[in-house]
Amino acid sequence: MGKERQFYYGKHGTPQKYDPAFRGPIYNRGCTDIICCVFLFLAIVGYVAVGIIAWTHGDPRKVIYPTDSRGQFCGQKGTKNENKPFLFYFNIVKCASPLVLLEFQCPTPQICVEKCPSRYLTYLNAHASEDFEYYKQYCLPGFQKNKGVAEVLRDGDCPAVLIPSKPFAQRCFPAVHAHKGVLMVGNETTYEDGLGSRKNITELVEGAKKASGVLEARQLAMRIFEDYTVSWYWIIIGLIIAMVLSLLFIILLRFLAGIMVWVMIVMVILVLGYGILHCYMEYARLRGEAGSDVSLVDLGFQTDFRVYLHLRQTWVAFMIILSIIEVIIILLLIFLRKRILIAIALIKEASRAVGYVMCSLLYPLVTFFLLCLCIAYWASTAIFLSTSNEAVYKIFNDTSCPVAGKTCNPETFPSSNESRLCPGAHCQFAFYGGESTYHRALLGLQIFNVFMFFWLANFVLALGQVTLAGAFASYYWAMNKPDDLPAFPLFSAFGRALRYHTGSLAFGSLLLAIVQVIRVMLEYLDQRLKAAENKFAKFLMSCLKCCFWCLEKFIKFLNRNAYIMIAIYGTNFCTSARNAFFLLMRNIIRVAVLDKVTDFLFLLGKLLIVGSVGILAFFFFTHRIRIVQDTAPPLNYYWVPVVTVVIGSYLIAHGFFSVYGMCVDTLFLCFCEDLERNDGSQERPYFMSPELRDILLKGSAEEGKRVEVEE
Repeated sequence: MGKERQFYYGKHGTPQKYDPAFRGPIYNRGCTDIICCVFLFLAIVGYVAVGIIAWTHGDPRKVIYPTDSRGQFCGQKGTKNENKPFLFYFNIVKCASPLVLLEFQCPTPQICVEKCPSRYLTYLNAHASEDFEYYKQYCLPGFQKNKGVAEVLRDGDCPAVLIPSKPFAQRCFPAVHAHKGVLMVGNETTYEDGLGSRKNITELVEGAKKASGVLEARQLAMRIFEDYTVSWYWIIIGLIIAMVLSLLFIILLRFLAGIMVWVMIVMVILVLGYGILHCYMEYARLRGEAGSDVSLVDLGFQTDFRVYLHLRQTWVAFMIILSIIEVIIILLLIFLRKRILIAIALIKEASRAVGYVMCSLLYPLVTFFLLCLCIAYWASTAIFLSTSNEAVYKIFNDTSCPVAGKTCNPETFPSSNESRLCPGAHCQFAFYGGESTYHRALLGLQIFNVFMFFWLANFVLALGQVTLAGAFASYYWAMNKPDDLPAFPLFSAFGRALRYHTGSLAFGSLLLAIVQVIRVMLEYLDQRLKAAENKFAKFLMSCLKCCFWCLEKFIKFLNRNAYIMIAIYGTNFCTSARNAFFLLMRNIIRVAVLDKVTDFLFLLGKLLIVGSVGILAFFFFTHRIRIVQDTAPPLNYYWVPVVTVVIGSYLIAHGFFSVYGMCVDTLFLCFCEDLERNDGSQERPYFMSPELRDILLKGSAEEGKRVEVEE
């Protein structure tokens, strides 16, 4: 048995030896991973330079305000388009291109108009009728009726068809909707083709079936935006309630840890049970109603999600999902009942640590503020980069022309030498971009912008983890708690992290950022390969996505424990990661018994807060309850504010519970170190509290005996 133990320790590193001078986080330490610190500094300088260049060339008004193909703003005072506030797209179908997400531009001619089209017209019909004057206002400025129909459509002087549109955000979007499976514009399903016959509207525009989904999605987005405008203050109130509940739960956990954990477990079971009961009641209520027995497959996708709530099959699906979750939680509680008692002891100790370092509960606000700065800088830089493109015009000619394909200026082209060389050539809109080195490097700058966002965001999270770990480690390694605690443990840990370990934090966050950028690129490639029929490529892409997902999770786990060792010993990232990994491997049984069970209990706490606030939001926005008479605003989709409140509540609860989670992980790692350094004698006493020592050592011994029996 001794040889096996010696081999085990040799395989997983050397245990820590007794050091009478060790009293927790080392204060006399040096800078670590200086090279990574220099790289981070240079990267930030480059990031600032990219931002300055983007802010110099970009114009966010292109996103906020509509601009025509010549870069002129619509409806702006002091311009010739002052009386033309709306932007009209010649071919709205081209706006469905994925490039629009990167360029914020539609690759189709755009002009400013006084009002959006209100009726159907084709250029073929309007060309030889009295409707031409009406149609002419939607052609390029200065267009004259001196060409044939084919030439006008070829040169892009006028749109091929006018579609009844409605303005939204100063842009004209077709009023297309589906009614009983039929594509309609306004109240019309057919149009006059100019030859006296009526045709279906889907035959008018090429690719209309493909565009209809995009247009319905745009209408869905418009309705969601309207719901946010009338319910945003109630959403904020719901998030405030979630914050108050989270803070109250954490405070109660400080004084009543054992009771609160069991209350939390029972409440989660009751909330899920009520959800199952509510689904059954809705299922029974719909029995016998017309159309309630239609299956989800037959109904298909509908943008109005309220339709699904009138189907019995929807509530059966909800009931099955909640029942499975309920059964899983109950089974886990049955099999983990002894481990839960051990985890509660660790949570009680964490509650004492948080109680002595109460300002740690406010540190997530610092992390949130820094993350907001990262997100704001990334988003603003991305917008400025995307709006740096210019309208590029090129010379087009049907016959051989030596200057065809070259860039041109539409204002000066009629009097230029190129027009004399090719009399039949035209200078017209080609695409949005640029011919300069800067414009060709825009894609690379966008990738760099995304990479730096991930790097800095992970650095902010790492800084928070090291700071909290340093503060809680100071608590654990204080022999006489709280007398031996430093005056300001949180601020001291924050100062040490920035002064000595910026490079180590940069190293760990860099590894994670690289993996995350690769995952983003894989998602992009996966979207591009969806239309392909190559099954091997799809299989390979799925395997790569799965592997990098697992790699990201492993790096996050390794980084978290490495940061704890950095906070305690002040070693570099690689050394800390190796020591933390080997320490966990030497205590793998305790990891399974304690660490993951506490994570499960914290997850139940988050679910309790999210479920409570979510149920309250559901009843409020569906007018089931009223705080004041008619307080709930009228909504297109009540699930919009409900889902927003649920997601926001989870993020808020996660922010508060992350402090407890970091505290538990730190205390657990310190506990494992304490067992290796000390033996509980008077010469080498344990630093852990007597309550924690009794239950942890007893639980770990029982688990070790059980494993030995199984082997």
